[in-house]
Amino acid sequence: MAADQKNIQPLSRAQLVDIAAQTQKAVLKAGEIIREQWSQPKDIRHKGRIDLVTQTDLQVEALLKEELQTLLPEAEFLAEESAQNLSPGPVTWVIDPLDGTTNFAHNIPFVAVSVALWQQNRIETGCVYLPIIGELFHATRGKGAFLNDQPIRVSRQTDLEQALVATGFPYSVRERIDEIMPAFSAALSRTRGLRRLGSAAIDLAYTACGRFEGFYELGLKPWDTAAGWLLVEEAGGTVSQFNPEEAYFLGADSILASNGASHNALAACIAP
Repeated sequence: MAADQKNIQPLSRAQLVDIAAQTQKAVLKAGEIIREQWSQPKDIRHKGRIDLVTQTDLQVEALLKEELQTLLPEAEFLAEESAQNLSPGPVTWVIDPLDGTTNFAHNIPFVAVSVALWQQNRIETGCVYLPIIGELFHATRGKGAFLNDQPIRVSRQTDLEQALVATGFPYSVRERIDEIMPAFSAALSRTRGLRRLGSAAIDLAYTACGRFEGFYELGLKPWDTAAGWLLVEEAGGTVSQFNPEEAYFLGADSILASNGASHNALAACIAP
């Protein structure tokens, strides 16, 4: 349990910049575990019908908690493999130790470590690291978004027919298939194409750097979107729920992220 949250003072801009730099080092260190275990036999277990966890997920989460607790002892943790609820405290690390576990189990390289720092009801800094591909995305509020330390911006494409869009399916896909398929069909027929990488953190990072014009999905958890949400906004994009009039919040059932220019058109496309 974290220290008495009532006595925690908000972190200054200067403190956040330093914490962001240290967070990147921790994420890179965590990524080494994934790289080292990439070609080894994998201890795969089921959390649900199609929801997997491996020993690597657990080891990465444990390392990140150790590193980040030293960095900011007063902060709480909201991490995929140990979370007791979905609500962050006033200062909370939001962690997905291995987003794309199914990809990892099948040796598909679209896997990521995602870490974000939540303070005073918003994400202040976040990293998405693709250790097999060697790409580190990071952002700090008000400081822009970066890929391997180079500034990134969202796509400028305004024509939905020329847009490449990413999506994903929740673990409850069987129960929600009637919600999923109409939007899938509409987006597939009205855009340049759909991609499904199997990692929401990567989908959001790729939207931030302009590889995708947009991304939408149902049923995600806070750790899936926390860092990527900030990446998209700091890169000049827009994040909402499927209804663009509804602001996105951590743990919302739907997320729509885009380059901003195509946001309303994409929202109209996937509308129920």
